[in-house]
Amino acid sequence: MESKMSILDYSIIIIYILIVLFIGFYWRRRTRTSEEYFLAGRKVGWIAIGASLFATNISSEHFLGLAGTGSKSGLAVGHFEWLACLILLLLGWVFAPFYIRSGVFTMPEFLERRYNVASRYYLSIVSIISYVLTKISISLYAGGILLHAVVGWDMYTSAIVIVLLTGLYTILGGLSAVIYTELLQMFVLIIGSVALTLIGLNQAGGWNNLIATTPPDFWNMFKPMTHPDFPWTGIIFGAPILGVWYWCTDQYIVQRVLSAKNIHNAQSGTIFAGFLKILPVFVLVLPGIIAFQLSNGEVTGDKAYPWLVTNLLPSGLKGIVVAGLLAALMSSLSAMFNSTSTLVTIDLYKKFKPDADEKTVVRFGRFTTGLMVLLGLLWIPFIGLLSDDRMYVYLQSVQAYISPPIAAIFLLGLFWKRVNGKGAISALMTGFIFGFLRLILEINNKITPLDNKLLHTIASINFLHYAIILFAISVLVLIVVSLLTEKPSEKQLEGLIFDKSKISEKNKWTIVNIFMSVVLVLFLFSLWWIFR
Repeated sequence: MESKMSILDYSIIIIYILIVLFIGFYWRRRTRTSEEYFLAGRKVGWIAIGASLFATNISSEHFLGLAGTGSKSGLAVGHFEWLACLILLLLGWVFAPFYIRSGVFTMPEFLERRYNVASRYYLSIVSIISYVLTKISISLYAGGILLHAVVGWDMYTSAIVIVLLTGLYTILGGLSAVIYTELLQMFVLIIGSVALTLIGLNQAGGWNNLIATTPPDFWNMFKPMTHPDFPWTGIIFGAPILGVWYWCTDQYIVQRVLSAKNIHNAQSGTIFAGFLKILPVFVLVLPGIIAFQLSNGEVTGDKAYPWLVTNLLPSGLKGIVVAGLLAALMSSLSAMFNSTSTLVTIDLYKKFKPDADEKTVVRFGRFTTGLMVLLGLLWIPFIGLLSDDRMYVYLQSVQAYISPPIAAIFLLGLFWKRVNGKGAISALMTGFIFGFLRLILEINNKITPLDNKLLHTIASINFLHYAIILFAISVLVLIVVSLLTEKPSEKQLEGLIFDKSKISEKNKWTIVNIFMSVVLVLFLFSLWWIFR
């Protein structure tokens, strides 16, 4: 039976919103310099970093997408969550030491030091455009669907309120407000989703009954090479390419690591986030399977998670879960607002105004954040266009087509001295052209199937397989152009090439981090073995 929101539910939601705003106002008085505003003064501890990485990543589309896909094809979509555990270890042990020692504010700034200014501008502009065009629109659309289905709020009205609330505390407190609200949001998100999963499992007759009454292939994570969505070849070789770009090179995520007190806190934070990333398979994908079973296969896709919330939760718990949905939406939006502001301010404004004082830089940062909030509001009338499922998929697939060349230049740049700036910008532009070509062909092929066999193959190949091809092309171009042009100078490369002896100082903290990393890897491979 459908349950309505009670006074208790609304009280819980209001208390959550007030706490979030309080955190924003609290950090408003403590944020004076650009380092404090954009990187929280580089004083953040590992628990807050791990929580922030997790909360930033889990947005409203995760609730729709993971549960919806789980209701249609089972656990296989969870590969992206569990692979993130390994990529987060790569971030902590390989990438983070370089980023922190270099003292950079942004990923494009790091690229300029390793390669050239052209690479910096490419990554800055591509990142800003992709944040505005994809992250805002997808988050607001998915959040609007969830809130309308669960609470009955008008999609556009709720989107306006969420954008304004999120923008307010992000403008006021900068990254400190973002990170410490995300620490709260992590707990709210996990408590709500765990409660829903446990209640759903109970209604489904327990774990064993759920497995017995759903299709057997729902529980096999490794699919055949010909599977349209999750071929094992694409998962093993393609998904990590997207993962390296997203977790190790994207400002949206890496900015949390840059705010760490030191390398040890950064590494511990990524390990903590790795353990947290085990959860979504059980608290977001699994509910989709539960919805499929409880509805006798009638509820699938975007309706799965809202249907569970609406039909299973009692008063009070429903308020906690809705607060969790708001937390997921607000944490991702605030991260997008702050990261875009950082890129615009540090990579563009400070380049043209290098003599600007700290007060001016912070003021411009707040202005840019406000501009991002305004763009978010301007997007709201158009989010209804995403009701066409194809448009929603296209916007998400954009990331698969821009990430391989970026991942290529970061990976080779850290491990091989010979690659240079000309090779990097050539690889980035080549990758962009081939990625854009695939997107256009895919859209055309969906509307009117292409007659040309080669073009049809390019348009219809699994996007993870295409990511592998695009990565290989980008690596080839990077190597060939670099070898045909001059070597980078030793001075330019100083401190920017991987050296295992400098990963971290050997002390008790390092030993604990190594031990927990091994535990995470063993735990992860045990899960893969169970659900192979």
